[in-house]
Amino acid sequence: MEELSSIPPLQTGSQGHAEDEAKRVQEEQMKRDLMATVLDTAARERLSRIALVSPNRSKQIEGILVKMVQSGQLRGRVTENQLIELLEQMEEAQGKSATRKSNIVYQRRKDLDDDLDI
Repeated sequence: MEELSSIPPLQTGSQGHAEDEAKRVQEEQMKRDLMATVLDTAARERLSRIALVSPNRSKQIEGILVKMVQSGQLRGRVTENQLIELLEQMEEAQGKSATRKSNIVYQRRKDLDDDLDI
């Protein structure tokens, strides 16, 4: 007991932070292992490309897949087509909750062509 009382409070706080960090790293590793087990190669590649473009969407998809595994809804490995279907379902669900959809509008310049000699 005397040893514990001699430790300054800052060290115990940093140890708690280190433990939290170690726990977070361990959870991330477990999630990566689970994704490697659940997803086939093409689906894993697609998910990694999604993570490059939209990390939040990738985290949402991983969370959904983890919940599906824990509830026993997944049988076998998830293929790329199944992952695409899951993405479409997510998009539809988000579209219903938020009616805003992104649209790309192309505006081209309408310049007169000076090369035409009529």
